[in-house]
Amino acid sequence: MVIGGITRRLAMLVLATGVMGCELLMPPDTPPPPPPITRPPADTAPVVTSPSQASKDLAVYYGRLQNDLLTQGLMRGDGGGPDTPFTDTQLARNFVRIALFNEYRDDSDFQTPQATISKLRRWTTPIRMSVEFGDTVPLAQRDTDMASVSAYAARLSRVTGVPIEITDRNPNFRVLFLGEDDRRAYGPRLRALIPTISEATVRTFVNLPRDQLCVVIGTFAPGQSNYTKAVAMIRAEHPSLMRSACIHEELAQGMGLANDSPQARPSIFNDDEEFALLTSHDELLLRILYDPRLQTGMDPATAAPLARMIAREYLSLGQS
Repeated sequence: MVIGGITRRLAMLVLATGVMGCELLMPPDTPPPPPPITRPPADTAPVVTSPSQASKDLAVYYGRLQNDLLTQGLMRGDGGGPDTPFTDTQLARNFVRIALFNEYRDDSDFQTPQATISKLRRWTTPIRMSVEFGDTVPLAQRDTDMASVSAYAARLSRVTGVPIEITDRNPNFRVLFLGEDDRRAYGPRLRALIPTISEATVRTFVNLPRDQLCVVIGTFAPGQSNYTKAVAMIRAEHPSLMRSACIHEELAQGMGLANDSPQARPSIFNDDEEFALLTSHDELLLRILYDPRLQTGMDPATAAPLARMIAREYLSLGQS
C-alpha cells in the first residue's frame, strides 16, 4: 500500500494503493461484496438529516479559510497563463516527481510525509464512477456536486483516453460527499469496500482532523500497478470552490498522479494553494501518464527518459 497527499492548505489527498504491501494483506479468497448502497425508491425523496453542531462549526471554519485564501490571491481557476511559463524539462521533471513517487507510507496516518520511489500507476480498464452522498448533504448541493463530478470526469476521460462512466452499476471509483456525521459512521463500509485497508488509514478517515480536507484511496491487484478500485471522500462542509478544488485534485490523484512537488507550477500538485483547479500543466501530466509509450509498472529510471521525450514532443506541438 502506498500513500500520498496534501495536508491542510487546499486539499488533503491520500492515495493508498496496493503496490507494496497489498500482496501480504490481500485475503486468499475473494472478499465478500460490500454492503449495498441504501437508496430510497424512485418515487421517494432522498433522506436529508440535519447536521450536528460540529458539522455546522466546520462549515463556518472552511468558509473563512476559503475567503482567506481568495483574499491572498490564491485558489486560482484560470489554468495558468503568461505569468506561469514552464519548459519541457520542467514538465518532465515534475512528472517524475508527481507520478513516480509516493508521499506517505501505506500504513500512514497522513501526519508525517515520507517520500518513497514508486512505479508508474494508472487505470488500464474503464472507470465506472459513482457519486454518493451522506444523509446530511442538502439536495441542492447534491445536484451541484453531481454536475461538477460528471463534467470533470468527462474532461479526465478526454485527457487520458480512459473511458469514464457515471453509474451506480458495480462502480470501481466511488466519489463520496460526506458531512462530519456521515464520515464518522463510515468505517465499517470503508473496510467492506477495501478489505486490505490498514486500520491506521480507517482511523484517520473516520477521525479526520479539520486540516485534512479530503482523501482518495486506491487499490491494485497483488503485484500489479494498474488500479482496480478507488474511493474519494470530499467533506460536505466545504464551500463551493473548495469542494471543486477537492474534486479536481482527488480525482486526478486517483488517476495516478499520487505525489506533490513544490517546483510544479502552474499546478494543483503543489502545497502552495496558488491553483484550485486543474491547470494546462496538469493536463499535460495526465497526458504523459497515459501516453502508450509508457507502460504501467515502469520504474523511474526507465520512465524518466521517455517522459522527457514525450514532454518535449507535446510542448513543441503546443498540446495542452
